Amino acid sequence: EVQLVESGGGLVQAGGSLKLSCAVSGFTFDDYAIGWFRQAPGKEREGVSCFNNGDRSTYYVNSVKGRFTLSSDNAKNTVYLQMDSLKPEDTAVYYCAVTKGPYNSRTGDGMDYWGKGTLVTVSK
Repeated sequence: EVQLVESGGGLVQAGGSLKLSCAVSGFTFDDYAIGWFRQAPGKEREGVSCFNNGDRSTYYVNSVKGRFTLSSDNAKNTVYLQMDSLKPEDTAVYYCAVTKGPYNSRTGDGMDYWGKGTLVTVSK
């Protein structure tokens, strides 16, 4: 059974930092893609950052470029999202997801497995 468990969310002031973690189990890290997505209240889900192991490429949505960094520790089967210079508009539930097939990095459509999410709240 594939499981993804996010952690690291919380309340932070604007300009602060958080580091999210996503522990993945039951999933073989071969030819996979893994990503972080978020959904703010009243808004649609959007892709924040995705990593494609096939071509070793990383995608970042424009609004987080230069502020967020996706990384991984394959030995721990864990993916991280370092979030710096946080803004109130980053407030959302953040989810990680994985797939071995095609997917839409902007929406998350096609991702096969999802975590339950972790809430990030950025105050002014």
